[in-house]
Amino acid sequence: MSFTRAATEIHRNGRILLALAALGAPLVLSACMSTEADVDLATYVEQTEPADVLYNQALANLDAGRLTEASRKFEAIDRQHPYSEYARKSMVMGAFANYRQGKYDEAINAAKRYVTLYPSSPDAAYAQYIVGLSYFRQIRDVTQDQKESRNTIQAMEELVQRWPESEYVDDARQKIRVARDQLAGKEMQTGRYYLERREYIAAVKRFRYVIENYANTRHVEEALSRLTEAYYAMGLTTEAQTAAAVLGRNYPDSQWYKDSYKLLQSGGLEPRENSGSWISRAGALITGA
Repeated sequence: MSFTRAATEIHRNGRILLALAALGAPLVLSACMSTEADVDLATYVEQTEPADVLYNQALANLDAGRLTEASRKFEAIDRQHPYSEYARKSMVMGAFANYRQGKYDEAINAAKRYVTLYPSSPDAAYAQYIVGLSYFRQIRDVTQDQKESRNTIQAMEELVQRWPESEYVDDARQKIRVARDQLAGKEMQTGRYYLERREYIAAVKRFRYVIENYANTRHVEEALSRLTEAYYAMGLTTEAQTAAAVLGRNYPDSQWYKDSYKLLQSGGLEPRENSGSWISRAGALITGA
């Protein structure tokens, strides 16, 4: 089931109410009948419309693509009828409407509130999914802070752990992989910065972190090659040879391996793995991307 279809399922009962309303229950704002010029329409609706009418209007606006108006209606229900079933539904549907508008902070706040108040409801996993997606859509380029990547991972891992049978789990895991790849990319970007400035110890620290913590990302290949380069420049040839050997074992056809092999050959060396090295131990965890 798609993300949008999930929202449709949540307000399916609302569609039934819309049909019933068409048979007799008015959906048009009664405030328009007022003859007093000083009556504010929005205030009048807030004070008089029942929860079911507001919910039907919100769904109609949502279906018509009038997302801002739909959000306003859902919020009105939450404020005016906080303990109703419509308020519960409106909370998660309002989060969905805000997400669709790119109002990610509002979507996150509403969805988190829903999960806190209704953790056992059928829609709790969906609300948590909205949280994760809202963070995911804000992930920035690796040259910038990766707070959103970390938040994506945290939100999606919570979804996987708390609702393992949810239909959103597969996509949540995919989003986690993408976010982890971003975090690894940030480490690589910083490591290259140090390597270019010949700050080799700082560079090695970054590349090592990638290999030990992001072994299933696409950046491991380059990290091993950069380690070969950094260790070789430091005169730590055994470590350089081990890094190249682990790289060749996992990515034998890689251009990164060819470059590392050529670098070692320039000094009369060749890849050779030292099984006692941390690189060898970490290499056993590499799965590729």
